Amino acid sequence: MATAKQTSGEYGERLVAKECRCPSCKGKGKLVRLPTNFKCVDVICDFCGYLAQVKTLSVTNTSKIPKRVKGAAWGPQEKRMNAGIYFPLFLVLTTKKQSESTIYYLSADLQTEAMFKPRRPLPDTAQRAGWQGFDYDLEPVQCRLVRVFTKPSRS
Repeated sequence: MATAKQTSGEYGERLVAKECRCPSCKGKGKLVRLPTNFKCVDVICDFCGYLAQVKTLSVTNTSKIPKRVKGAAWGPQEKRMNAGIYFPLFLVLTTKKQSESTIYYLSADLQTEAMFKPRRPLPDTAQRAGWQGFDYDLEPVQCRLVRVFTKPSRS
């Protein structure tokens, strides 16, 4: 059974695949979801191979970009950054009942190493002891995020 976070993440990935054109080849409907737990990326363009990360967050106001968003595993992210590889980010902000959603986009060339903040490793008592995640610090790059889609509330 999927957790609430997993369900929310899947919703965001499906929304990006349905509503966004591939930023590289501009193909509509070409972005498809990758298998769950694929490292550092969530969607791929089935025409040109473009890869991107999708992060979904439940918020009360979809027009206000949060200062921080939880990322995934720090190890793979750090290795890619050390190799100079950054993946574009689709940030999906949605209300609790998904009545309103907004998708923002941050291209890889507008990202900085400083926006990736490693978290403390999980303690020895945790089920996944030693695992370390990271946060996206979006505050310094908020002006670089571009709104690419809005599903307005039907009120």
